[in-house]
Amino acid sequence: MALGQQHLTAPEPALGDQATCLTVTAYEDLNVLKQLGEAWEELLSFCPEVTTFSTWEWLSSWWVAFGQGRKLRVLAFLNTQGRLVGLAPMSIISRRVAGGQRLSFLELMGDGSGDSDSLGFLVAPGWEEAFTRTLLRELKACKGVWDVCQLNTMPADSPVVERILALLKQAGWTAFEYRRPASAITLPASWEEYLKQLSSENRKNLTRYLRRLEKRYQTRFFRCVDAAELPRCLDALFRLHQARWEQQGGSGSFACRERRSFYFELSRALLARGWLEFWALELDGEIASAQYALRYRNSVFQLQEGNDPAHTSDRVGFLLRAHAIRHMIGEGVRKYDFLGGEPGYKADWGAKRGHYRDLHFARPYTRGAFFLFLVYSAKESKKWLRQRSPKAAWNLLHRINIALKEPQRKTSS
Repeated sequence: MALGQQHLTAPEPALGDQATCLTVTAYEDLNVLKQLGEAWEELLSFCPEVTTFSTWEWLSSWWVAFGQGRKLRVLAFLNTQGRLVGLAPMSIISRRVAGGQRLSFLELMGDGSGDSDSLGFLVAPGWEEAFTRTLLRELKACKGVWDVCQLNTMPADSPVVERILALLKQAGWTAFEYRRPASAITLPASWEEYLKQLSSENRKNLTRYLRRLEKRYQTRFFRCVDAAELPRCLDALFRLHQARWEQQGGSGSFACRERRSFYFELSRALLARGWLEFWALELDGEIASAQYALRYRNSVFQLQEGNDPAHTSDRVGFLLRAHAIRHMIGEGVRKYDFLGGEPGYKADWGAKRGHYRDLHFARPYTRGAFFLFLVYSAKESKKWLRQRSPKAAWNLLHRINIALKEPQRKTSS
């Protein structure tokens, strides 16, 4: 059944015993999971706030690229009529932690590579309580399968997170919640209204920089809408993104071959669905700026971008973003989401600060619980140190930490 068909009717909310009205099927093979495609699409249509990161296209492409070393563990929740009312896409990975021990981590499918944000569970409205109780029952029954459950980058307004926290507290499990920053722009119905959100200086710069650019070069703004264009546009994105990082002494996201492969496969799938917002700016026939975003319903999620360092003074990234946002507003987009990270320069575009929620928990008095206590203590110590250290000293420690991690990242390329 196609996504968004209006004649679909959401399943009736659960009644009676919330803990027994759902049955659960576990999927551990991607090809078998694909059989859920039609029901998955239907469930997406019932959930008002879902994103591209919850779709089969995103998660299956991610799994092909980054699933090595992980065990798939997707739980499908069916009501008494056999209808899919909840989906928990997860995976299990074993990691060595302090002391040389190995722990099994249960994580959201899509987490772990740094590519996904706004992950979570799909639950039909009215089924949140039944879903949460059944999920915790299943996790409790899987003793020996996992040690620590890490649910990262869940939306701040997720109706499931608060229920999970309440049930964990009730059961006496060890649980910690963390928050990570995010930002997004709420877009109005017209470009003229949007311009009012910008400073007078930025409004002037939009006209001034564009006029100057058009005097210097033959310019073309375009969106990649043809599969034949994808290789050229993606190669430009990879090259421009890497150029900035290499200029700063880093390796950049696309030094990882798995990520390059992921973007090629994902882009074809998203383009076929009309979910790809991949914009580029050509100067004299050469791509000088590229911005890669995802479209889902009336929201756009800005994922990656790259600008030619040789055209820094031309403000190519600034002009390309303005052009893309103007086009998106005209197509009815009402949210431009910068995803994770501090607002910073994004506030100049009207972005407001938000956050994601990370929920980490384990059974009480277990190795997993002890590990979570150690992590929490380390985070609190780091926070204490940062609050009391001179900024220059803290920045030096941060650079040293990045330098120490750099060889590990290069081994993946």
